[in-house]
Parts: sequence; C-alpha cells; structure tokens
Amino acid sequence: MLISTARYPTAHASKYLQQLCRHFAHKVEARCDGQSGHAALPTGPATLTADAEGLTVRVEAEDAKSLIQARFVIDSHLVTFAHREGFTGLDWQTTQG
Repeated sequence: MLISTARYPTAHASKYLQQLCRHFAHKVEARCDGQSGHAALPTGPATLTADAEGLTVRVEAEDAKSLIQARFVIDSHLVTFAHREGFTGLDWQTTQG
C-alpha cells in the first residue's frame, strides 16, 4: 500500500473539503462534515481534514499508477475550487504503508 499526504495552507479549508466531498459523492461513496471527509475513490480511499490553518489530504493506493491518478484527481479539482487563491497543486509526500 502506498500513501501520499499533502497540506494546503488556506483559511478556506472547510469550504474546499465540503466541495470535494459533494463533488465526489456524484460518482463514489463520500461523506463529510465541516472538519473531516472521506471519499472512496476508485484508486483507493481519500481522507480529508480541515482546520483553521489548512486542508490535509491523504490518499491510499495499491500501486504507483493508482496513487498518481488519485493525486491528480484531488489536485485538478482543487485547481478549479481554489482558483481565486492561485492554487496550482499540492506538494505530495509519499510513504509505504
């Protein structure tokens, strides 16, 4: 199992977490409240956590290709949702789990 984690410093973390979960819920099982969320992405689970300083995202996948796909899905949606802040992508840190 591969795990990638990233943090996006923003005052709008809860808003972005909720937007991501609502969007993902159209295609996969997703749930969230204002502070945490989970989406059952086809590549593996995504866990999101919001606090006053930012949004933390954790994705899991069985292989590198699936991990890259999961990270792309998160990044591409945040590019749309956080465009007013100039978001260009997360700085992902990958570990083996």
